[in-house]
Amino acid sequence: MRRLPIYFLIDVSESMVGEPIQQVEEGLSTIIQTLKTDPTAIETVWVSIIVFAGQPKTLVPLQEIINFYPPKFPIGSGTSLSKGLGHLMFELRKNTVKTTAEQKGDWKPIVFLFTDGAPTDDTKKAIAEWKQYWQRAVNLVAISFGTETDSHLLNELTENVLHFKNTDSTAYNRFFRWVTDSIKTSSVSVENNSTGFGLAKLDGNTISKINITKSKITTKIVDNNFVVLAAKCQNTKRPYLIKYKKKITATNFEGLELDTMSYRLVGGFQVDNSYFELSDNSDIDFKVNTEELIGAPTCPCCGNQFAFAVCCCGKLHCIGEEELNTCPWCGNQSAYGAGEGGFDVNRTQG
Repeated sequence: MRRLPIYFLIDVSESMVGEPIQQVEEGLSTIIQTLKTDPTAIETVWVSIIVFAGQPKTLVPLQEIINFYPPKFPIGSGTSLSKGLGHLMFELRKNTVKTTAEQKGDWKPIVFLFTDGAPTDDTKKAIAEWKQYWQRAVNLVAISFGTETDSHLLNELTENVLHFKNTDSTAYNRFFRWVTDSIKTSSVSVENNSTGFGLAKLDGNTISKINITKSKITTKIVDNNFVVLAAKCQNTKRPYLIKYKKKITATNFEGLELDTMSYRLVGGFQVDNSYFELSDNSDIDFKVNTEELIGAPTCPCCGNQFAFAVCCCGKLHCIGEEELNTCPWCGNQSAYGAGEGGFDVNRTQG
């Protein structure tokens, strides 16, 4: 039986932490459960999940859907689309069965790329390699989660650039139902010896096609749509992330209409140590001034009232009511107090 390989290439950068990555995790589980009940899909569809942040990783190797077990999604620092694409191309080279005189090869693979932000690296070489070797050999569908994605860049990869309006859990359910229906449609297509690629109908509200013209790709070292701070719990030593989202507010200053930018707290989120494995380990320092940040969470790991304490080593951690607190990064013991005015703190690439 010829295979229809389906690859999910998923952005797990810090901007996806919280509800977005939880919804993706649950959605993919639902997709596979549904496909397991479809007699055509179960005979043809094979699935792989690749994640990328600062580094890429194969989370689920290409396998029959009957053997698929839903994975736990990690989070990493950075959005290295070039490394994600590079890893995808490596997996395609390794796994694709070509047609020979003795056997029929795989149907044309389908890739679903999910991302919610702008790449934090230079993507030119990876995109050029994709165009040269894989653009015609693979059906790629790039899906922008929300409005902050660099759609012009995605258009360099594929003409199938879609916008998913992730407004609530109902929208996520409709979106993943659309992905499931698209896979089913493609599996039926290959059974009928057709193209093997067919997207389900777009409803225009939850998911729609982005019509854009190709433009010059710009490189962003840091994703300014979000500010994410990396911290550690003083008690459990576990890492956690503090996430802020950009907010533009119209103000009137002495008769002038001006827009002011700030970052509003989304929340604090536990992550595990795979965060460091998937992070970009470059030595470039990124800063944000605390006056741009609105709100601070409690520690999501131990419940300490203050999750935003800065050690003299420059790292963030939580503190409780103790007179002396110990930095889980460097081991320094210090007494902490509230400061006046803004100061710079280290941020991640997002």
